[in-house]
Amino acid sequence: MYNENPEYAIDLMDDEAHVWGIHSSPLIFAYENFMYDVVAHTCSQKNMNKLWYNKLPPDLKPFLKSAIHKPKQFFTAPLTKYVFNYMLFFTMLVMYSAFVLTSISTKYYVQGIARIFEYYVYFWGAGDLIEELTSCFGCMEDTGRSHRSYYRRMKRYLYDFWNVVDLLSYSLLTTALWVRHFHPSETFTVSRRMFSLSLLVMYLRFLEVFLIHRKMGPTLIMIKEMLKDLLGFLSIAIFVVLGVGIYYHANLWPDHQTIWKGHWTSWRIWTIIYYPYWQLYGELNLDSLKGNDDGECTNITSVWESDTSKERCPQEDWTVQAVAAFYLLFSNLLLVNLVIAMFSYTFERVQQNAEKLWRFERYTVINDYDWRIPSPINLVFLPYRFGCCRKKGKCKISCDCCGGKKEKDEEKVKFRKTFQKIVALRNHNRI
Repeated sequence: MYNENPEYAIDLMDDEAHVWGIHSSPLIFAYENFMYDVVAHTCSQKNMNKLWYNKLPPDLKPFLKSAIHKPKQFFTAPLTKYVFNYMLFFTMLVMYSAFVLTSISTKYYVQGIARIFEYYVYFWGAGDLIEELTSCFGCMEDTGRSHRSYYRRMKRYLYDFWNVVDLLSYSLLTTALWVRHFHPSETFTVSRRMFSLSLLVMYLRFLEVFLIHRKMGPTLIMIKEMLKDLLGFLSIAIFVVLGVGIYYHANLWPDHQTIWKGHWTSWRIWTIIYYPYWQLYGELNLDSLKGNDDGECTNITSVWESDTSKERCPQEDWTVQAVAAFYLLFSNLLLVNLVIAMFSYTFERVQQNAEKLWRFERYTVINDYDWRIPSPINLVFLPYRFGCCRKKGKCKISCDCCGGKKEKDEEKVKFRKTFQKIVALRNHNRI
């Protein structure tokens, strides 16, 4: 169809139809069912380009000039919203970093503009969370979604790695806010840690800006796929680490009665995991495994049982060193090389399909920013947008939701559908 009439084939990708009770367009149906070849086809990509630039010239200078001649079309283009979104995101990161580095403590919090920085982060997070929730439940897309249930929408949403990172950042920011304002302390140590961890995840989220780039996008896809391999490796390694760690502990510190005593940071489970875990990276700790006394431990049972901060001296056991030798042989030569081989396979697999995978991810971004408004600007339009929802019974992205977009030319739509049937029948007869 694309070879015979490219223009109509490109427009046809957005034409919605009812087939077997499913209301959707060809491109959305292909995306929802992971048809990578269809989404990556030239016809689909040209359709995406029209949406990405909002039918404006794709070249930089003409596109920027359209901000003067066609301001509405320019500012509602997904590309424009994408750029503005990450500009505001970067501004938030700068403010958040300044707040975390200088003003967590109340003493400094009240002196400068840290309060402004903090509340800007909160407003940005609230606005971005609203956009993510609407993305999850799909209530603001202009096109059909094949009548998927909320469970299937959420399942598909969580399938995307970047969405999981987004939700993690919101959870950490909410936790940090709660700890700071509802569970304060003199040093604010816990809240500082939570804010720092939240900021770290925010920086990881910002990497998504490179997903749209033709060269760096496949690299991010490759990292994401390798993380899946790493999680599979960890599910195997954790049982090996626990088994070896328990053997170490049982023979170096026999009959230890305070495994879960004291503060959770003093639990012996961390000592059990400590030695075999760091041995994966070459930190052998042979002195400790030999039972050597470091001078800061005690052999008096009543002391280390009553005070978990006092370290118990290890006992010498030659079998611990023997098990450590076999463990290092197994972990460093087998497990580590196994994960390297998995990474190599994933690299080759992604490299072979890099263009196809990148185009599929590109459609995810374009479809998302077709209706998304950058945070926290979206908070201004929030009452209006949901007011339109009540009036129309369906969410839309902008003021078009009440006035409605210009209807497509019925004759062109009818012609495209007839053209589609003719080509489909011709292909069927060839088979």
